[in-house]
Amino acid sequence: MASAKYPDIFDELKSQVRAAGLLARVPVRGSIEMIVTVLSMAVVYLVTINWDIMPDAWWMPVAVALFMVIIFTRAVFISHDILHTQYFKNKALAFKLSYPFSAFILSNSSSWWDWKHNVKHHTFCNIPQKDEDIRAMDGAFTNHQKGDKAWLRSTKYLVFWGAMFFMYPAFIAQSYAFVLRRKKYGELALMLLHWPLVWGPIFYFLPVFQALSVFVMLNIVLSGWLAFGFITNHLGCEVIEEEEGVKLSWMELQMRTSRSLKGGAFVHWFYGGLNTQIEHHLFPKAPRFNLLKVQKMTKDFAKKHNLAYFETSPIEAYVQINDVLKKY
Repeated sequence: MASAKYPDIFDELKSQVRAAGLLARVPVRGSIEMIVTVLSMAVVYLVTINWDIMPDAWWMPVAVALFMVIIFTRAVFISHDILHTQYFKNKALAFKLSYPFSAFILSNSSSWWDWKHNVKHHTFCNIPQKDEDIRAMDGAFTNHQKGDKAWLRSTKYLVFWGAMFFMYPAFIAQSYAFVLRRKKYGELALMLLHWPLVWGPIFYFLPVFQALSVFVMLNIVLSGWLAFGFITNHLGCEVIEEEEGVKLSWMELQMRTSRSLKGGAFVHWFYGGLNTQIEHHLFPKAPRFNLLKVQKMTKDFAKKHNLAYFETSPIEAYVQINDVLKKY
């Protein structure tokens, strides 16, 4: 993506988006999604308890695992949106409401995600010295692509694309390391409840092999879904060194370092609104439900002011990412 200079006219766009009501928080709609997700977990418990009705149905573990993948994926996006205060303005309330989804359903740390994602990534997007996300693969996606790990250069495709299917366990490991390092023992206790409350009934009521099938399938499919969604956001986009990045306006930094994806309602649902990544980075508090409308306004604004707007199809994004990886 070619570099471009952006005039500092973000206030004009922000005023338009605010006037359209697209920055207003959505406590009712957000609450409905939260309640539906929690009730969906109740369905999992109901099926698990009544497993003996169809104990030999080979497709039951597959169906339960895929249903749980959808629940867990929604929990990721809900937790992400709550912590951006898209539903409720009060940050302390947002943290408390995120725990059923981050800690209980996912065994992830809200504190870790808020620090890593909201504080570091959004503020210093694609600045290698600050944004740890862009430093993946020994800096393969930064401006320093030679690397000093010969084994990684020779196995880069296997390591990178293979790691996509282990992202969820990696998130859990990073979460536990963070709360232990920061001595957040209350949050740790909530995260530990995930194992007896979510997986306890499954391993108690299901035959061991079927329970393990559900567990393994969920971890692999969920990891792939999340990873292939997350990597399209910024990998393969422009990387800016700290010395230059700290001098850029908010709009220029976010638009130069983010990629949005083409597609309608299904793509927006599948990627949890992260397909409108440019808009999400410009307006992180704008509710996910409004971002397609914000995207239209942003694209019209960019066209009016002759600003570069980086948008590809999902497939094109993966090809671009792989092309950058080739250079490592």
